[in-house]
Parts: sequence; structure tokens; C-alpha cells
Amino acid sequence: MTEAMDSLTASRAFEVRAFNRFYTQAIGVLQAGMHHSPYSLTESRVLFEIAQAGKLETGEVRALLDLDAGYLSRILTRFESDGLIVRERSATDGRKQVIRLSAAGTEAYGMLDRRSQEEIGRLLARLPEEGQRRLVEAMATIRDVLGPPPEREPVVIRAPRAGDLSWVVHRHGVLYAQEYGWGMAFERTVAKVVGEFDPGRDAAWIAEAGGAPAGCVFCVRKDATTAQLRLLLVEPSARGLGLGRRLVEECVRHARAEGCRRMVLWTRSCLESARRIYRAAGFTLDSQEPALENGVEVVDEMWSLDLAATS
Repeated sequence: MTEAMDSLTASRAFEVRAFNRFYTQAIGVLQAGMHHSPYSLTESRVLFEIAQAGKLETGEVRALLDLDAGYLSRILTRFESDGLIVRERSATDGRKQVIRLSAAGTEAYGMLDRRSQEEIGRLLARLPEEGQRRLVEAMATIRDVLGPPPEREPVVIRAPRAGDLSWVVHRHGVLYAQEYGWGMAFERTVAKVVGEFDPGRDAAWIAEAGGAPAGCVFCVRKDATTAQLRLLLVEPSARGLGLGRRLVEECVRHARAEGCRRMVLWTRSCLESARRIYRAAGFTLDSQEPALENGVEVVDEMWSLDLAATS
């Protein structure tokens, strides 16, 4: 790792730690008891998990909250002494204990839940509507980034709708700047291609996963017998699903159905994943030429596919 990367990592770690300090203070978890109760944050979470499940084995509580066995045992001993829980032997395995809340435990949980809702309500009430929306979206982003990988959702390949063309330009600009260092001149090139898109003559497809755009490709007429594949993109979160292959296959199928005898495309040698997809679809490399993009040395490539020979 370079010194620059070390410095960047340290800076990001500082920002995460600063956020943690700010947020724990903002929601009051540094107080002796959560929501002015006799229970710590961890104890409140144990009550919450048991209440949500109805009953849990001790091992399940430990796994849910990633708690040390001894620490959890002390919490449960206190709860039992306070009359908050009832312990029973598992009906399926006598070596295991099952825990459920008593009437007093249910009342304690209800008090904590009610106070938590009220405190968060007061926090949100201090913010305007736009601030509340930004806060909730930012929290969803944190859960998405730090949480377990989501289950793969079905992908839909569809025609563009209102707003999709601006998404194509935006995501090309952002992703290629982040991953390859290409600048706004490349984004302007993409915007020019999108601006020349004619739905009466050309075709485009948006890959959608979980209700959000995850990829795209365009099929543009060059002349009466030649089509050009343009603007293939797959979001990082959707890579590995075969989306690029499906988008290219849709583009080739459409060009052939429209009577085109040849399809061409322009790409760059550093776009290795895209090049593998093109080669698998039958495209062959015709020419290479060195070029610059935002001061970055690149190799422009032209590829082609004989549609008549592969029909």
C-alpha cells in the first residue's frame, strides 16, 4: 500500500470515528441507562430481540448480537433476578435453554420501545422535511454498505423510460472517473451519444435490479446495413450476474432482426470485462490506436461482428 493510500485510509478512519462519537452522543447511548431506564444499550437490545422473536435459545441471542457467552450469561442472570425473563429447557434439546419475556419483561420492553420512538420523533421534529429525507437515506446507505450482501434480485431488461437517459450519462461520468480517471470530456462524449439517440431509428435497453437501473446498452444505426453497439455499462453492485452478456446479446439480436449485416463497436483495451463479453459474443478486434483521455494514456479499439455469418 502506498503512503498516499495510507493517508487516505487514515483520513477515512478519522471521519468514521468522528461520526461514531457524534451519533452515539446524538441518540444518547452514552448515558448510564438507555432512554432514562436502568438498562444499558446491550441489555435493551437483548430485551428487544427476545420480544421480537417471542422466545429464543441463549445461543440464538448470542449469535444475533455477537455477544461473549459470559457477558450474556450475566445479563440474563440479572433479568431473571428482576423477574423480566423466564428460562425453560428446550423441548427438542434438553441441553439448551429457551428464554421468553415475563409479564414484567414485556412491560419493560414496551417502556423502552415507547421512549425510543418518542426520542427519535423529537430528533426528527427538529429537522425540515428535506433534512429528514436526507437523514433516512444516509442511514439506509450505511446499512447497505456495512450489512451482509443482499440476496440477488431478479433482473429486468427493459426499454428506457423518462429519466433513464440522464442516468446513463451520469453513471458513465461517475464510474469511469472513479475507476479509470477519465474526466468530464468523456462524460461530454457520452452526453453527445445520448443526445443523438433517435428512438425511431435506434434502440436502447436498461437493466433494472431491485427497481433501480443497474446497466445499459445502446444499438445505433450507422448506415443501412451496419449497427453500432454503444454505451455498455454495468453497475459495480450488479457485476457477476451476467448482465453485460445479456445486454450485448439483446443488442445483437435486435440488430440482426432489423436486417443489419454487420455490427461494430468502439472500446478501450483497459476495459477487460467488456472485451471478454464482446469476444464471447463473436466480435473480433479490427484495429488499435493509442490515445489520451483526461491525460491518461489509453488504447482505442474497433471491433466488429459479421451478423450474416452468425445468423
